[in-house]
Amino acid sequence: MTAPTSDDAVLDVLIVGAGLSGIGAARQLQQRCPDKRYAILEARETLGGTWDLFRYPGIRSDSDMYTLGYRFKPWRGAKAIADGPSILRYIQETAEEAGITPHIRFGHKVVGAAWDSRDACWTIDAERVPDGTHATHIRLRARFLYVCAGYYSYAEGHRPAFPGEETFRGQMVHPQFWDPSIDYTDKRVVVIGSGATAVTLVPAMAETAAHVTMLQRSPTYIVTRPGEDAIANQLRRVLPERLAYRATRWKNVLLGMFFFQLARRRPERVKQRLVSMAAAQLQPGFDVATHLTPRYNPWDQRVCLVPDGDLFQSIRNGRASIVTDQIERFTADGIVLKSGQTLPADLVVVATGLKLNMLGDIAVHVDGQPRRPSELLAYKGMMLSNVPNLVLAFGYTNASWTLKADLTAEYVCRLLKYMDRHGHRYALPQVEPDVQRVPFLDFSSGYVQRAAAVLPRQGHRKPWRVYQNYLMDMLTIRHGRIDDGVLRFDTTQATTMPTPDPLAEAQS
Repeated sequence: MTAPTSDDAVLDVLIVGAGLSGIGAARQLQQRCPDKRYAILEARETLGGTWDLFRYPGIRSDSDMYTLGYRFKPWRGAKAIADGPSILRYIQETAEEAGITPHIRFGHKVVGAAWDSRDACWTIDAERVPDGTHATHIRLRARFLYVCAGYYSYAEGHRPAFPGEETFRGQMVHPQFWDPSIDYTDKRVVVIGSGATAVTLVPAMAETAAHVTMLQRSPTYIVTRPGEDAIANQLRRVLPERLAYRATRWKNVLLGMFFFQLARRRPERVKQRLVSMAAAQLQPGFDVATHLTPRYNPWDQRVCLVPDGDLFQSIRNGRASIVTDQIERFTADGIVLKSGQTLPADLVVVATGLKLNMLGDIAVHVDGQPRRPSELLAYKGMMLSNVPNLVLAFGYTNASWTLKADLTAEYVCRLLKYMDRHGHRYALPQVEPDVQRVPFLDFSSGYVQRAAAVLPRQGHRKPWRVYQNYLMDMLTIRHGRIDDGVLRFDTTQATTMPTPDPLAEAQS
């Protein structure tokens, strides 16, 4: 590693990540705080984040683009459930139109961030590996750190080991690292998993594969939704573009909230309805109880969306099937299940999920002391207790990610303006001793449970609650007081940060 280089000028804001959240954050920062000097550090050599990284067959959103899209930029595509390349172009257009791209430093992976209270500034360490062999250490300084690095590791997915897999003579691939040279034409494919990735892969691969089997340990809720939003398309014909987009966005926000609340209040009724809707799209005699009836209530895990029922169509025409069982072992040419059934396979796609992380695995220190997210409380779902001038973008689990990311960007701008007006150098969420700690996410999904030791906690009351509710967050974040008695600001007497809350560490 070569000697560190340094940028003498102190940035007002450093954004980590040039994906959907990072580009949206930069756009709002430019518009609402045009006097702020900012830069974006992106570990990869291109922008787009998830929508450039994931390139497996059929990659698409599992949220409608009227809510996954930015509040400030109307979605113009015909399809509400968009494919990955279309979403990537939307992000690229946003960056180009706003002149954001020149602010991005590609190939810069942030590895550490250290806060020094004496000068109220972050020192950010990044690694630049332009040729894949010789790393250059880059050091930047910024008053405010805005982490838009997502919530999962780009370097590795969740990949369990299977007995006997070393004997398998076919190909195995995790969809996060899809190789575009893979040819599955007329081949027997097994997709292990039943989440959003699996239900996307199966119909896409079934178009040319000999047969695709979705092998699941247990069923998930699968809901059909039209690929195009008929009301949105009609509104665009009769209303100005921005007004039509706003109306459609609110329609979809409110409908999503209604169905989520209905699922929470009447889970059995909603469960029966979702299962019956799926059964109605399949041939008579299909074993709905085994393959399409989950053991948990709706929205205890994320509901899978299939546009225009493409998965069910693939099953009806015999090009795809669902098997609910567990893996006993791999063989040279397939998988033996615990029931004794054997699934022949030329290609196995291990769609077993993501590996969650926080803050992009950045090592954070405050005045020389480490700050680990798992030992801290989330303030309004976007800041961390006892960590000054740091915000992280973390979207909704029960709605579109961008809804919360947009609100977070608005809050950052409000906070920066407030600090400027009052001459503050830092803002620090300081937790009260009586706040009870509960898990950050109320979700039973495997990827969430596996990350329990990585995620921060939330509290039992505001502003430490993570509501997963757009309307409540909008009122709190967009219209609530900045100086709420919990967010601490610097004074002339304060020169160092408070020590970590020992109660938080004891209960983490």
